[in-house]
Amino acid sequence: MTTLHLPLDRSGGLPLHRQIYDGIRGAILAGALRPGQRIPSTRALALDLAVSRLPVLAAYEQLLHECYLEGRAGSGTYVSQALPDELLQSKPVPDGARPAPRVPPESDYGGLGPFRTSLPALDRFPHVAWARLVARHAQRLPPAHMAYGDPAGLPALRAAIADHLRAARGVRCSAEQVLIVSGSQAALRIAAAAILAPGDAVAVEEPGYPGARAALAAGGARLLPIPVDEGGIDVDALRRAGGARAAYVTPSHQYPLGMSMTAARRLTLLDWARRQGAWVLEDDYDSEYRYVSRPLGALQGMDAHGRVIYVGTFSKVMFPALRVGYLVVPPPLLQDVLRARLAFDLFPPTLYQSALAEFLDGGHFVRHLRRMRGVYQARRAALLDGLARHCGDRLVVHNADAGLHVAVLLPDGFDDTDLVRRMGDRGLTATALSTCYASTVPRCGLLLGFGGSDERRLQDATRMLGELLRAYP
Repeated sequence: MTTLHLPLDRSGGLPLHRQIYDGIRGAILAGALRPGQRIPSTRALALDLAVSRLPVLAAYEQLLHECYLEGRAGSGTYVSQALPDELLQSKPVPDGARPAPRVPPESDYGGLGPFRTSLPALDRFPHVAWARLVARHAQRLPPAHMAYGDPAGLPALRAAIADHLRAARGVRCSAEQVLIVSGSQAALRIAAAAILAPGDAVAVEEPGYPGARAALAAGGARLLPIPVDEGGIDVDALRRAGGARAAYVTPSHQYPLGMSMTAARRLTLLDWARRQGAWVLEDDYDSEYRYVSRPLGALQGMDAHGRVIYVGTFSKVMFPALRVGYLVVPPPLLQDVLRARLAFDLFPPTLYQSALAEFLDGGHFVRHLRRMRGVYQARRAALLDGLARHCGDRLVVHNADAGLHVAVLLPDGFDDTDLVRRMGDRGLTATALSTCYASTVPRCGLLLGFGGSDERRLQDATRMLGELLRAYP
């Protein structure tokens, strides 16, 4: 086993886990580390670098994921034997042409560190069953599934999703109303193109999901931030704002604060939509996981006048790279949405749709959901225990009733974006609550995801967060 020389800049803007990742990857590509060469353990390298083990773990996980490294059970971690020759022969970029180091954005899209929001338990996914289904469908993919497909998606998957939504979410729909898309962002872009003209006003929750705001604004919508309270979006404020052609809401698990919209507020919102001839975009992004009661039914199931467009995704219950989401569209809108879908990207890829349809129909999906509820219950408990033990005097848990993240509030004197940057230097990937506000003075806090980390990592991460909080500023 070799030692690694990895100079670290502790005063710069690049997080430690990224510097460690770049250093090891660069050494592999330059030939300083050879295929099959054993590298230090995460604990040993952390000691050598005088850093916490967490940024080293995050760097190693990314390198393993990208196949630069490979683990051997009971032996250690090695440079991958399967690196392409052209990678190993790549030449260093001349200094004059070298781009400036990329400082990852706050929502580091590849980040797998503790507290990453919206990340499910990838380590507990049924890889063997899924791989078997994908391989079988790839081997027998008929010519019709290799050609241009139905813009609405594979009929078998649409039927399986409709069956699941009727039974599990109380959604009133047929398979014909289900359209397959590449995720909730695509769903919102397509729906907005069908129901809005450029400059039309759309009400959005304040605070709310930044990705939804970006998707709606990209289509030319004018955003109207409407405050939320413990009952959900403030419909009285929505009425006073006037002129909204649609309202985007997360009624089952409000993003980011976590509360659920009350039954009375749901009926009031639906009445507003009916009277105004407006549409409600319901994003049901992680409703399967609720810890204080049974999962709540969808708002769409209460809609007697066909004003709700329902948006769902498999990113939280399967894995984000699957890129499969769906719309449930009221029948009068179907042709308009199909035209918008055709203009977006013609039709969704077929292979994963076929495998996913069998995954649902064969009972794998329901079994996976049942197992994961127990896994997330334990991880949520570990996070809350760690926060109480290590951070209880420095933050307040706002809501932890459902989903895969916990919203916490910070006291006066903290800057949550600065704190997130400091956390990133230690390999912790959180989200600043203030980034979820569009117009009003934001509350200062953190969104701490727990789905993607096991109990031990969460305990370690909360201890590190406590150290950062006590040392602030």
